[in-house]
Amino acid sequence: MQIQLRSPKEIMKLSRLGCFHQSKLSFLRSFLEEFKDWKYSRDLFELNKEGYGRVVYSFSKNNRTYSLVCFANKLSDDERSDRVIATKWDAAFALHDGIPTKQDIERLNENVPKQEVGRLSYKELALSRANRSVRLFNEVVESLSNGRQPDKNILSKVGYLYRTTAVYGSGKFGLADRFRVKNRSEIKGPFRLEMMLVYLVRQFTFDQINHIAKNKNPKKFVELDRKIAKGLGIGNSTGLGMAPFIVNHPTLLNNWVLARENILKKIREVENVNKKEFNIFLTCLKKSIKNVENWNTDSDFQKNKIKNLLEDLKKTIKYLDEININQKFLFNEIYKWSENKVSDECLEYLVSMFMEPFDEIVNKFKDKMSSDEDNYFTIPTERKISELRDII
Repeated sequence: MQIQLRSPKEIMKLSRLGCFHQSKLSFLRSFLEEFKDWKYSRDLFELNKEGYGRVVYSFSKNNRTYSLVCFANKLSDDERSDRVIATKWDAAFALHDGIPTKQDIERLNENVPKQEVGRLSYKELALSRANRSVRLFNEVVESLSNGRQPDKNILSKVGYLYRTTAVYGSGKFGLADRFRVKNRSEIKGPFRLEMMLVYLVRQFTFDQINHIAKNKNPKKFVELDRKIAKGLGIGNSTGLGMAPFIVNHPTLLNNWVLARENILKKIREVENVNKKEFNIFLTCLKKSIKNVENWNTDSDFQKNKIKNLLEDLKKTIKYLDEININQKFLFNEIYKWSENKVSDECLEYLVSMFMEPFDEIVNKFKDKMSSDEDNYFTIPTERKISELRDII
């Protein structure tokens, strides 16, 4: 059976794009899948008792190494700002191509904390800075230093110890241009380097907070429970840069959505779905309900969407518990039922969940989410200015 791709007129509307959820194609998940068997290490840890200083982490495999160089600085509360025009931050980071020498670290120490005012080199691939969630950070330090784990309810309302105020790449401020690394197989997927930076920054937040708590009260201190840490991420202050980025990179956006739509098409065309594949899908769907129930927002609009999504998901699970799993083109039948019975929010959520059992389908499209933009945006140097004037 041949399934038609869904129409761009239907999918490429903001209201529908806003219903997309994370999936196996998501930047972070594809990064984790790619780098799960790389060797991770903490190569340098020079923080004072208050947690200020420098740290270096690395990922290595087959003679390739990427290193995150971190600088934590003392910052008074009145200097802390999440605005992009800020000039001081609690911490600043550079993703270095290879293993940094002592000279590299000193050079980065001079420039990375200055961010835009500093200058980096082709040896650096990404740049970022971040601020603490002050109330939460101090509360966690207080708890750990007194021998107890922090309150999970308070943690879940914020979800992070630090939030970035920018993540830069591809030639900004002297960083390596994209052409230097674009042919490396491990970073063919989108935003692999930026995800690596943020992932290692997250590890830094745990190491720093444990270090500060331990020095505050060495006898009573306990480390942050790994299960609690697993539920924490890295916050993001604004994400404003994504708006002009999407406008300026239309082929990238096209490739991201097209990969997702092609995967959906292939899954709907699977004639015989085995019991194991269906059970992976259903188990993931049921487990994910707990995650949806923990989403926090101050927006009434989003609160309503979450409420409706939960109702639709429970309706869908009831339908799936009674479905005949031996019928042909099972996922196509589930999709057609969902189109008529649930909201767009739930429909797109299910599209993400459809991918969970089908690694062999999804993996073929991970490398198709990049774009060689030089093929699309070359400047026609043989044309005359008078022609451009006539066009305008």
